Amino acid sequence: MRWSALPLSILIAVTLAHSADAQDNRAAQRAHMVADVAALAQQSGSETGRPRLSEAVMAALGKVPRHRFVPLSQEAFAYENRPLPIGNAQTISQPYIVALMTDLLDPKPGDKVLEVGTGSGYQAAVLAEIVAKVYTIEIVEPLGRRAKEVLEDLGYRNVEARIGDGYAGWPEAAPFDSIIVTAAPAAIPPPLLDQLKPGGRLVVPVGGAGDVQQLLVAEKRADGTISIRRTLAVRFVPLTRERGAH
Repeated sequence: MRWSALPLSILIAVTLAHSADAQDNRAAQRAHMVADVAALAQQSGSETGRPRLSEAVMAALGKVPRHRFVPLSQEAFAYENRPLPIGNAQTISQPYIVALMTDLLDPKPGDKVLEVGTGSGYQAAVLAEIVAKVYTIEIVEPLGRRAKEVLEDLGYRNVEARIGDGYAGWPEAAPFDSIIVTAAPAAIPPPLLDQLKPGGRLVVPVGGAGDVQQLLVAEKRADGTISIRRTLAVRFVPLTRERGAH
């Protein structure tokens, strides 16, 4: 049957039906991904201290359309529990790691969160489902621009994105209830600790080139001192600095 021979009303109905089928399929894929994440959280609970992730985090993971944050060539794999390439030698993190890092922040509905390393924008979207405001910084301009477009297209009005060196944080928007870093510095950047509220948490993978990276949770006490604990050994791309920055 030739599509051009069908009346416009039927073409619209058929298109909507296909769209609905695709949406149902995506929802089922997300549900399967969430189940995989929950199982992995339970298996890793002795290391992370989080054998069960919060309902808010799991709900966000089940809602955000991860396939919108990956290249078309990777869409078929969007809901597999693994990292995927997104271009510019960068990746979108494994869904379990996104969920775990979000959960370790202990996010609350009224929170203001800073993300260093926007990447695809997926982590920002997950956070935006839970907290009041997300500020996100990406140093790789093509990635940052694409992420901003996708986030805006999906209606995330509580995300503010910009291009820049995230090592220095976002001073004019500080202090933050929590900060998440999605690339690995050799040590925790002092400006980020400075921009954290007392009682706030910073979740960051730390490790130099060739080192085993450790996912750290830093918490600022009321007196300004910092406590740090390790969770998992992880692998992230290095935190990139602007040329000439130290």
